[in-house]
Amino acid sequence: MDRIKLKILILDWVYIIVIALFLGFFISLVFFFLNKHLQHISTIAFTTISAVSISLFAFIFITISNEYILPKVKEKFWYGISFLFSFLSGFLGFLFIFYIFSTTEFPIIEIIKPYLTYISITLGFMTFLIGLILHQFISMKYRNESIKNQFLETKIKALENELNPHFLFNALNSISELIYVDQQRAEKAVLSLSTFLRNAINKESLISLSSEIEMVKTYVNIENIRFDDKIKLSTTNDSELADILVPKFSIQLLVENAIKHGFHGEVLNISIKVYNKTISVTNDGLLPTKDLVFGTGLNNLQKRLELLYVGDLSYFTEDDKLVFEIKLRE
Repeated sequence: MDRIKLKILILDWVYIIVIALFLGFFISLVFFFLNKHLQHISTIAFTTISAVSISLFAFIFITISNEYILPKVKEKFWYGISFLFSFLSGFLGFLFIFYIFSTTEFPIIEIIKPYLTYISITLGFMTFLIGLILHQFISMKYRNESIKNQFLETKIKALENELNPHFLFNALNSISELIYVDQQRAEKAVLSLSTFLRNAINKESLISLSSEIEMVKTYVNIENIRFDDKIKLSTTNDSELADILVPKFSIQLLVENAIKHGFHGEVLNISIKVYNKTISVTNDGLLPTKDLVFGTGLNNLQKRLELLYVGDLSYFTEDDKLVFEIKLRE
């Protein structure tokens, strides 16, 4: 049905009505200067309002057609129905305004009256032709947007797939060793890994902040098998931001980075705080000896934040702690 259905947004209709208003105004100027009897403000008023009326009728008929009629009839009838409603938009839209103004003494009403049927039919066919052009324009617009969205989605998925795969290998190796030491803990670890992977294969690029933090907690539980529970995670979450959408693996990647580069054999404290449209991940581990250079993971996160229009990634040190921040956009 997308081939015939006009997916016109309300804002598009506003533009169409404004264009119709100006078109009606300029047509009225033609009448105004061609015939001295029509050199009256009523000519401009009638012609302009007629153009707006036709566009409003088009809005009503196209909405009714798309929502209630086309979905219920066979495809072979779609073009015929669309032609009929496009024609009626011009035909009835003009007649409606004419009969409203028919009781006035506007000069243009007297000139049009003998040719009312012919003019209405002509406007009906003109509306159909304009509708046909509009259909092609809107279809092209959405086709271009669809191609752009598919390209961005493919690019985002490619960035997601570049995330560190070593975690899975390390987790499996740790679980295999744990089986011989603590079978009950190994079983819990397998369940945690299963939960993490089930969330990881979720096709959505954006997930709720609360879901992302739950994934981080599961991730840390799995990593603690290798690090003997020396990774201590604390979270402070603004409940008002719990449902805000963030890129999948965004906070998890920052925590992973903290463990990879900050762990020094002692307890590593990692804190996640959410406040004032800001997500901060702080760790008290090893600090970089020189200016931090983003590797593949952090670069990918920065790109995903930009492509998804979510926010910006930055870092700084505070009280001998490394802090990563994601500033969420309004």
